[in-house]
Amino acid sequence: MPIINRIADYADDMVAWRRHLHAHPEVGFACHQTADFVAERLRAFGVDEVHEGIATSGIVAIIEGRGGGRTIGLRADMDALPMEERTEADHASTVPGKMHACGHDGHTTMLLGAARYLAETRNFAGRVALIFQPAEEGGGGAEVMVKEGVLDRFDIAEVYALHNAPGRPVGDFYTTPGPIMAAVDTFHIHIKGIGGHGAMPHETADPIVAAVGIVNAIQTIVSRNHYAQNDLVVSVTQIHTGSADNIIPETAYINGTVRTFKPEVQGMVMARLEAVVEGQAAAYGVEADLEYEVGYPATVNDPAKTAFAAEVAREISPQVADHVGREMGAEDFAYMLEKRPGSYLFVGNGDSAGLHHPEYDFDDTAAPYGASFFARLVERALPVG
Repeated sequence: MPIINRIADYADDMVAWRRHLHAHPEVGFACHQTADFVAERLRAFGVDEVHEGIATSGIVAIIEGRGGGRTIGLRADMDALPMEERTEADHASTVPGKMHACGHDGHTTMLLGAARYLAETRNFAGRVALIFQPAEEGGGGAEVMVKEGVLDRFDIAEVYALHNAPGRPVGDFYTTPGPIMAAVDTFHIHIKGIGGHGAMPHETADPIVAAVGIVNAIQTIVSRNHYAQNDLVVSVTQIHTGSADNIIPETAYINGTVRTFKPEVQGMVMARLEAVVEGQAAAYGVEADLEYEVGYPATVNDPAKTAFAAEVAREISPQVADHVGREMGAEDFAYMLEKRPGSYLFVGNGDSAGLHHPEYDFDDTAAPYGASFFARLVERALPVG
């Protein structure tokens, strides 16, 4: 069974929805116009309930099936990124400094397509909870929705989500049981030395030399402090200091990211960072403070639900990989999977630019595959009779 025929019938409508969303991106929790657009469509489809204002601008919509049964949660993220678009598409962003560079406009469209079909056919027993979430890109909107009680309030038994995958053929699906996306943490290192004239370094405590020493030492955490078969990334991504060629500055700042899957590996990195910063600061005669921010946890798929989801995906596409390698990117859907069993899958986006690239655009031909997957998953999980 390929794309559901009825969903294929309104593929043009889905293109229009997606391109409208793409042209009007919003970031963080302030997805108010996006939410209004989504709510208007949901009411036009005839869903039974539309609950707005969750996690500031999130929505949970309910569709009742035929008879009693459990509630399946389907989630789509709505937020864009704070960056300039360079696609030159007719539907390019009309908002300076904001663009849908990760395909959340497509994710929202896929869930809207599934909502329309499910509200029309209701060929399932139980309920569907359609979760439209703001602030996936760093704000932790999923965590806020969980803390605001959506899983309990709507009696959601299991949860599923899709993300597009540039470089994979349109309509291909892939996932894996267990961890699929990494936990993500951030570190900040503030160095304070003694500034002075560049010609008289002996009168200073140079924070630049200390910063270089700290960064070099950080590289040994991955190469010398962890077991090679435990996935780990520690990347320094920013160093800021100095203002002129003849001035040794007083301060320096280092920033970076840590990606892990196991709490013990995360704990090791935290301990080693503290030791490196303290030791290097003493060696170079400066003061240095480490701030370590624990971010999204690892996204961990339930094995049984993932096997089921892959089985459903095979009804939509002949190309489904269900044991791919896990990825070092992060995803706040992790917070929902911590509380409920479910699965996170990827669907191909064709030969597009990469995620978070200014020339990225969601491939509209992928939307019917995602919508069909969501719809068929509900029908298979909640069969009538």
